[in-house]
Order: sequence, then structure tokens, then C-alpha cells
Amino acid sequence: MSTDGAPQEITSLVGREVYSNNGVFVGKVEDVRLDLHEEAVTGIALGELNDELFGARVGPREGVMVPYRWVRAVGDVILINDVVERLRSEDEDEEQVPPSA
Repeated sequence: MSTDGAPQEITSLVGREVYSNNGVFVGKVEDVRLDLHEEAVTGIALGELNDELFGARVGPREGVMVPYRWVRAVGDVILINDVVERLRSEDEDEEQVPPSA
């Protein structure tokens, strides 16, 4: 890795809150996934997840990995595409569909 401060920038992602671009809290960054060959962040590992989004899919002590390509902006918080919110609407759609006999 280069010595231009990039490692500090990467570690500064840890602990930041992540929101969808619609303003829905998604979780907190616990770690980052790196491609060392490309010297790039490829994903962010989230913990302290929003139960409304992930409760039915992820256990209380588990996390999720979000592809970094979903990240729209990094500042005091991280904004990602609303793809994660679609999980909730898919679950709601499944609940409304009666089971087939």
C-alpha cells in the first residue's frame, strides 16, 4: 500500500453509520473488505443492523456485507443505494401472497 494516507482513510470508515439514500438507517460499519491487488475497498461489513430491514434474514449477532459499488457518498455518514430497503418490500410481498395448494 502506498504511504499517502490511504490506510487512515480506510480505517476511518469503521464505526460510521450507514443510511440508504432515502434516509433509512441500515447499520454501522464494523470492517471493510479490500482487494489488495487493486488497492481498493470492495465491500463494507455492517453490524448493529436495522431490525426492520434484516430481522427476518439475519440473526441478532450477525452482520451483512454490502458491496462497495452500492455506496453513493461517504461523509459523516455513508449513503448507499436503496437496494437494501427492497428486501423489506420483498418480505412484505411474500406475506401478502397466499400459499399455493
